[in-house]
Amino acid sequence: MDHFARLGLPAALDLDAAALDRAYFSLQRQWHPDRFVSKPPEDRARASAEAASVNEAYRTLKDPLSRAFYMAGLAGVDLPGDGKTIDDPDLLMEAMEAREALHDAATPEAVDRLAAQAREDVQEALAGLGSLFLANDRAALRKALLRLRYLDKFAEEARARRMNLDRSNA
Repeated sequence: MDHFARLGLPAALDLDAAALDRAYFSLQRQWHPDRFVSKPPEDRARASAEAASVNEAYRTLKDPLSRAFYMAGLAGVDLPGDGKTIDDPDLLMEAMEAREALHDAATPEAVDRLAAQAREDVQEALAGLGSLFLANDRAALRKALLRLRYLDKFAEEARARRMNLDRSNA
């Protein structure tokens, strides 16, 4: 059973956050292992497995980027694992230039500007995914998702760079 079905939600990029939370908390109340303490071992085991599955589904679907990658997997989009070589020269060039700019950013404000631009790029890229899913354009989805993965990693690097600058200026 996929995560959407497990939570009784439509498979969609744009999920209603309140509906997601309601579905999660309802199932979590139903399957929480504490409710099965006095039940037979097989019932306790099932409750534990169901609660874990509900937690995994919720974590995946709560984050828009994780949800997009999950949906891509359901759609059969082949994505390389983390650490694999990217075969998109445009993305490689974008990544190299952004990392160079981040390395050269000498002030927290400069890092913040780069991070803000990356966040804008993420939102723009996420907004464009819907039409790619509707068109079932696996090649374009793959390219867009790889760029999203890079942007997400860049945001982490920017946070780390900002912390290092803050520490060195303290």
